[in-house]
Amino acid sequence: MKNLKHTRRIAGAAIIALSMTLAACGSDNPTGTESGNKSAEGGSSAPAELSGTLAGAGASSQKAAIAAWKAGFEQEQKGAKVEYDPVGSGSGVKKFLAKEVSFAGSDEVLKEKDQAAAEERCGSPALHIPVYISPIAVVFNLDGVEKLNLSAPVIAKIFAGKITKWNDPAIAAENAGVALPDLDITPVHRADGSGTTYNFTQWMHAAAPEDWTNEANKKWPLEGTNGEKTQGVVDLVKNGKGSIGYVDDSAAGTLGIVQVKGSGDQYVAPNAEGAAKTLDESELAGKSDLDLAFKINRTPKAADAYPLILVSYDVVCSTYPDDNTAKLVKAFVSYETSEAGQNAAAQAAKSAPLSANLREKIAKSLDSIKVK
Repeated sequence: MKNLKHTRRIAGAAIIALSMTLAACGSDNPTGTESGNKSAEGGSSAPAELSGTLAGAGASSQKAAIAAWKAGFEQEQKGAKVEYDPVGSGSGVKKFLAKEVSFAGSDEVLKEKDQAAAEERCGSPALHIPVYISPIAVVFNLDGVEKLNLSAPVIAKIFAGKITKWNDPAIAAENAGVALPDLDITPVHRADGSGTTYNFTQWMHAAAPEDWTNEANKKWPLEGTNGEKTQGVVDLVKNGKGSIGYVDDSAAGTLGIVQVKGSGDQYVAPNAEGAAKTLDESELAGKSDLDLAFKINRTPKAADAYPLILVSYDVVCSTYPDDNTAKLVKAFVSYETSEAGQNAAAQAAKSAPLSANLREKIAKSLDSIKVK
């Protein structure tokens, strides 16, 4: 997997403004003008000319990457338009199942009941196509403190409400020389159903099961301060002294950053290279060779692996009711997962580009998409 530098925390290039309004359609064809009659079967490379609107909705973690992908794709395909509503993974999947959009962005693999519903919606199996691999950053707001070292058990105790002061001995023990205030800790979580929440809670339960006893869940299981979508969490942490939250690394901005303790004694900041190493130790566990869902290893052995990551998918149908929709889906996802598309996302959102081997698997999956 192509890696970015370990120290990279520079904000990506300015992103072309993106309208996130969703073209809500009640039919199974949420696209615009039809293109030609050429079959959508037989290749994932973009046809010479496409027209119409491709509607998607889902993970807000993809927002910065989608903006870069939209700009690049629409530059190549002048007659095509992409509209993506970053409503969160849970709401995006609901829109996909209701046939309001042609694909869903999700930071978690569909549950069994949603997979069954997706198969009914599609009239064929739905496929998980990994498009975006990113660290999840634990962010905080403390005057004069830009970074902290924290292990999984301490992070879990903070978010479970078992550690309530910033100068708690457990935090101080991992941060020698840091002036920690006698200040209440305010954990901030997502209010909406969120793939980021699912990945964060899954990691805590795997890495610190005695301190975080709740199973992975896209809905936060405890009471507390919450914000809508990624930006809501960012705003609450930014405006609340003593606050701590979790967001996609692309949204961390100037907030304080937690360096997470890895498998040894090393503390690792969120970074694309470390995220890639965690994915390297993870396995594909989809329903078929074409369904590229990962089972993420939450306790990687590599000392410099960053363990708190998410893999964001485009959930697509393996068959579509018309040629134009199939062409648009295949062409856009092909662009997202191409080397050019992945490099654009890495620059805009600090994501870890997909490996060449994984891109080959994705191409085969996209090639398999057909028209009913």
